[in-house]
Formats: sequence, structure tokens, C-alpha cells
Amino acid sequence: MNIKRIGAIAIALTIGATALAGCGAKSASGEKKKEVIKLGVTGDDHRVWDNVKERLAKENIQLDIVTFSDYVRPNQALNDGDIDANAFQTIAYFDQFKKDHNLDLTSIGYTVLAPMGIYSKKIKDIKTLKDGAKVAIPNDATNEGRALLLLQDAGLIKLKEGTGIKPTFKDIVGNTKKLNITELVATQIPRSIEDVDIAVINNGVAVDAGYAPLKDSIYIEDTKKESSKNYFNLIAVRTKDKDSTLLKRLVEVYQTDETKKVIEETTKGSSIPVF
Repeated sequence: MNIKRIGAIAIALTIGATALAGCGAKSASGEKKKEVIKLGVTGDDHRVWDNVKERLAKENIQLDIVTFSDYVRPNQALNDGDIDANAFQTIAYFDQFKKDHNLDLTSIGYTVLAPMGIYSKKIKDIKTLKDGAKVAIPNDATNEGRALLLLQDAGLIKLKEGTGIKPTFKDIVGNTKKLNITELVATQIPRSIEDVDIAVINNGVAVDAGYAPLKDSIYIEDTKKESSKNYFNLIAVRTKDKDSTLLKRLVEVYQTDETKKVIEETTKGSSIPVF
């Protein structure tokens, strides 16, 4: 065999080996290569996603759950490529955050509807709230608007007509009880509940603080209202990854009857599957 012939064979073998390694489908032993998804969430209760993680592991997909302590960094981390997906926010919050920060992110599936509630350490009935009472609500635009709408539904304030789902303090046209409403970071409100008369708390934050929303809230959102669709929670990814087979599989494994069962068991009905 001449030198040219040997060289051609060597090159062919090298190209073949490189192509095999590059496809990533199987390891040298013939086993499927493990794939990894980094998922950003908020709060400390991961039981639903832990269950999904166990099921994905059977398909050789490793789900790494990355916890954030606020509602800002999960989207920034996703946009920067530090995580592959996140699951913590409502449609309304997601749309506003993308607009405010010019992020190219996309929803690829819905998870749950988690009703916002009003909580108190001082009263047991919203009708007994005194004039001049101190009220804490979330300070981000979307959840602030949602909280103001909830206070209106509870008969505590009146908002200007046509304000949509994101009213602000400027839209309050009736406050007969002269409520002293203060904005706080959503995750800090449970720690400040002793300092106010009532607090409007996001469902997930309330659960992390040890509350059972349906049992412990003194007033809670009506989930049957048409407007509640704005508060469906979602799974977000970078737009360029929206057709990823791996990320689609994440959604498929989540959106199953088994997940519904785990949601019911862990939230006692306070989070409602919307898939």
C-alpha cells in the first residue's frame, strides 16, 4: 500500500470519528449521551419539578434546578444563557418584563394558575379591616396591578374604568377607608406581615412562607374570571431555542396527569393545572 493510500485512509478515519463524536447521540460505549437542562425557578418548594426530574432521568435527561430569590434574575439569566428555561412567572409579568428589558424570550407551555391572596395576622375577615389600615402589596408593575385589582374585588378600593390588568396607584379613584398602601419586594412581604394590617401575597411566595392559600388567606382571587388567564404561569426559553426537541420534551413530561396529581398533593388545590 503506497503512502498516499495510507494517508487517505487515515484522513477518512479521522473525519468519521469526528463526525460520530460531534453528533452527540451516543457515547463510545453505544449508550445515549446524557442531556442536561438547566431550569430556573423561584422559592424553595421544588417537589413538582423534583418529580419531573425523576421521570426525565429515566430518559437520560438531567434536569438541574437553579433557584432564584427574586423575580428579576431568572429572566436575565435565561437571556444570558446561564440557564436553558425558567418556570416561575405569569403571562402578564412575562410580557411586561420582556418589553421593559427588550428580551427575546418565548413561552413554550403553561403550568398552573396560582391565585393571589390577601393575608393577615391581625384580622380574620376582610370586612373588619379598619379605616387607615396599613396594606402591603408587591412592587413590580404586573403584580402591583394584580394586587390593586384584588383589593378592588374585595371592595376596599375603586379603580378607574378601563385600566386593564396593570393599574397603578394613579388609577385609584376611590379609597374610602383611606388605606395606607405600601409597595414591597414580593418575596419580602411575608416577613413584613406583622408590620401591616393586611398583605397581598403571590401564591408561590405564600406557600414558601408556610401558608396554605385556600385555607389561610382571608380573601383570594376568583379563578373562574376570564381575566385569570392573564395569570397562567408558563415555561419560558430563549426564542431561538423554542423548537428544541429537548426543551419540548421538558414540557411534554411536565404536562401529564402524573404532574397534575403531584400539584394537587403538594399544593392542596391552591395551584390549578392549566394544561
